[in-house]
Amino acid sequence: MDNLSRRDALKLMGMGAAGLAAATFLPPFAHARSIFSWPQNPIRRNPGPQGMPAMHYAEKEVYAGPDVVIRQIDAHTWEGNGHLMANETIYIIEGEEKAILLDAGTKIDDLDKIVAGITDKPVILIATHVHPDHTGSAINYFPEIWINAADTVNVPEFMPGYKGKINYLEDGQVFDLGGRRIEVIFSPGHTPGSTCFFEMDGRKWGYSGDAFGSGNLLLTTNFSTLLATTTRIEMYMRRFGIEKLYPGHYMGSNPETLQRVSDLKRISSEMIEGTRKGEDAGQGMMGLNARVRDFGVNVNYRNPAGLK
Repeated sequence: MDNLSRRDALKLMGMGAAGLAAATFLPPFAHARSIFSWPQNPIRRNPGPQGMPAMHYAEKEVYAGPDVVIRQIDAHTWEGNGHLMANETIYIIEGEEKAILLDAGTKIDDLDKIVAGITDKPVILIATHVHPDHTGSAINYFPEIWINAADTVNVPEFMPGYKGKINYLEDGQVFDLGGRRIEVIFSPGHTPGSTCFFEMDGRKWGYSGDAFGSGNLLLTTNFSTLLATTTRIEMYMRRFGIEKLYPGHYMGSNPETLQRVSDLKRISSEMIEGTRKGEDAGQGMMGLNARVRDFGVNVNYRNPAGLK
């Protein structure tokens, strides 16, 4: 086993990743902009939206504008926070030759110029998934975007005006930025095309978007999909020594961990088996009318459709 390549290991872990990504296609969400509305919270001062951890950053602030605050994780990695949807987060990942902009926030004017002020490398725009707090208006500053094809179901609703080229990620694909490689791992659950990205060269972390929910997972597919994803990501993190995942709503103190992934795996299994019960959540966001809470995390789902 130790002589397996990363790609071969993925195949063993994967249960057919493309199949997982396509496993649950739900109808586009109605009136998307309104159902995605969180209170507008001023950055750096508010304790965070209900159900989310308090904001406390150890990273050094390097840019502060009206739409985003950017902080430096290390010499070649930055995270930025908007303030329109639960501290939505972008990441700038720089190699010797290229850089990735991972997600584009909800509305960040002149994001291309802001990123150019951080890195002078050519920028590749990639979305962890197609939701308006990750593929907002700033995607229009970039001529191309990479997404998981399983999220094309959400493109008409959430990227209606995008005129650039849409490229499709492949599971196990590697972006070589020059001395720094980023691996693409499909992780459906939050959306059919949710995707994680993992560092391959020294850094023991990845980037999970909303795949594991930053403490408040909105499960728009079902628990079987989440069980398959958490099983796979748990194995991946153990095999490659991944210590944490930077999430799509980073508050400074809430990186996702192997334990969080394992806890969600357990919740998913027990919900499918019927040994754990959720509770009614009323008229929830995106039609998610039920939730289960444990291990410091909320999982919001559709009842009964999500119990599969």
